[in-house]
Amino acid sequence: MSKFERRIYNFCAGPAMLPTPVMEKAASEFLNYRGSGMSIMEDSHRGKLFEEVLDTSLSLIRELLSIPENYEIMFLSGGASLHFSALPLNLLKEGESADFAVTGIWAKKAMEEALRFNPVKKIYDGEDHKYTETPELNDSMVNPGAAYVYITSNNTLLGTRYANIPDITKAPLIADMTSEILSRKIDVSKFGAIFAGAQKNIGPSGLSVLIIRKDLLGRSGRTVPILMDYALTAKNKSMYNTPPTYSIYMSKLVFEWLKDLGGVEKIEKINEEKAKILYDYLDTTSFYNAPVKPNSRSVMNVVFTLQDKNLESKFLAGAEERGLHGLEGHRLVGGLRASIYNSMPKEGVIALVEYMKEFEKKV
Repeated sequence: MSKFERRIYNFCAGPAMLPTPVMEKAASEFLNYRGSGMSIMEDSHRGKLFEEVLDTSLSLIRELLSIPENYEIMFLSGGASLHFSALPLNLLKEGESADFAVTGIWAKKAMEEALRFNPVKKIYDGEDHKYTETPELNDSMVNPGAAYVYITSNNTLLGTRYANIPDITKAPLIADMTSEILSRKIDVSKFGAIFAGAQKNIGPSGLSVLIIRKDLLGRSGRTVPILMDYALTAKNKSMYNTPPTYSIYMSKLVFEWLKDLGGVEKIEKINEEKAKILYDYLDTTSFYNAPVKPNSRSVMNVVFTLQDKNLESKFLAGAEERGLHGLEGHRLVGGLRASIYNSMPKEGVIALVEYMKEFEKKV
């Protein structure tokens, strides 16, 4: 019997739960990595042990996402918000514009940050309907001269996603995929760049991943702060300075776990099954409400409310007693949210639905 079997079901949006086999593997290697007599977090980032970790990590994510060779992959310190600044500085020349589809708070923040550097434009804003659906973006909406089109593919706070990735050809498509990367199959060649914070489906917080078409590197011609300079980071193989070595090591273990499971195609089917269990129940009860329109529902982040909001604190307290942790909605939007990333087993979603049914009967 595993000593980790009593771990709770962690529905936090991030930092999120990691696969139990990954945690067990990390624990077994923590003090003595591959007979070295030290932890991998103690080893030099220039040493052979970590060099192997980095190379394997990059190779695995390329394989898992079928990333073409004309794309660079790099790890950067910091979260996804780092790229809100780095993207316009790297991709926009002075005075150039880009188009933003504002489908939620994070897309809005990304646009506001870009506006500090360039006169970017909004081609969609879902605020009027409280961001409960995503648009059907197409080339007709793209402004002449736009250097890129920016989307947030999955909205962690609001529980929406693009069921189908927009088919944009007039300008490179840039996506923040923080809360759904590696959860479903995508055609990377449809994007100019993809970035993601690690703390949902990849590994611990403090790390971000960037996948970018090589011809876009150095496009702006600007003097970019060194640690935001994509071309410099690529040239130095993600090691211009000391990278977050342990987070990269943990990411490698997650990539290995996902590959052993059957890859992205397999986890996509599992994720759809998990989400269906929860949404099917929400659609059969008036006690709870799922505000997102069905064609825009996130598979990773399921948001819902109670018909009687005064019962939320009681619901959350009872959930914690059951080992169902982190179901409170984001502080900016309230309500309830179940983040069911790759690492959440189907059993966790079933346990949540069982609790929701019992709570509904008791009150």
